[in-house]
Amino acid sequence: MRRSFAILLLLAFGLTLLPSSARLQDPPPKPPPPQDENTISLDTDLVVLNVTIKDAKNRYVPGLKREDFKVHEDRTQQKILDFSFEETPFAAVILLDTSASMEQKLSLERAACSQFVAGIRDGDTVAIYSFGGMKVKTLQDFTEVRDVPDSVWSMKAEGETPLYDALVKAAEGLAKRPERRRAILVVSDGADTKSKATLDQAMRKITGAHAAVYAVDLSDATVYGAQPRDNGAEVMKTIAEKTGGQFFRTAGGSKLRDAFADTVEELRHQYTLTYESTNDRFDGKWRAIEVRISQPQFTVRTRQGYYSQKGKG
Repeated sequence: MRRSFAILLLLAFGLTLLPSSARLQDPPPKPPPPQDENTISLDTDLVVLNVTIKDAKNRYVPGLKREDFKVHEDRTQQKILDFSFEETPFAAVILLDTSASMEQKLSLERAACSQFVAGIRDGDTVAIYSFGGMKVKTLQDFTEVRDVPDSVWSMKAEGETPLYDALVKAAEGLAKRPERRRAILVVSDGADTKSKATLDQAMRKITGAHAAVYAVDLSDATVYGAQPRDNGAEVMKTIAEKTGGQFFRTAGGSKLRDAFADTVEELRHQYTLTYESTNDRFDGKWRAIEVRISQPQFTVRTRQGYYSQKGKG
């Protein structure tokens, strides 16, 4: 009798030591609240478009409204989620070609770079990279300081031209920036002669960073130190057009400085639109973009498309 009583006491004591989950099943979790139709999930990639509108006299056109714009991706109209025309800060990377073929043009690059940096506003950030001798060097990381570092004035021309590597590095830097207006200004004689990256890889990085390329072609009859992989001027023109930037052909002296000044001015007079693509196929393919406005007398320039992410989802 005493033995049975002791066993019962031990069983009762043991049950009190068990965790509550073992003694009493927790109630089922409450279902999550219904998601609002206008809510955008955090892992959604928005497409950002910076659009330049000009009239017949090449003047910027202000005052347009959201309803004046229509955005099509692969001929399918998209819903504009955000629209603005404020002079918001921009982030830019200046790429200076320091390959051997640019030896006589370094002073032009330095002067144009200095003028561009001096013209930025509060909130704008600029980084400066050089590319030459098979290397891409950071001469200045992103900063709001309106001054050109000593490293720009001490640049030396040498070696080959890793243009695509420089574009990749610039795009990767811009992709981390919070600004929605992003630009790459590249000054070069245009021909890539030695990059680890390909042109396709560079384009994917640039479009993925929502950046526009403004390219200044300084090519002439100079003999390259190495055989170029592509027609440099045509490549830079294509990149500029596809990304919504501009291509300036053989701009020397004051024309080069004007090209940099025009770029700063353009970044201040753009419309910024965002949309969420209706295409949910992450196949890594090119998606063509077309922006139309209700006033056909004006010209529209923005990037021509982007590459979708591959394998996401």
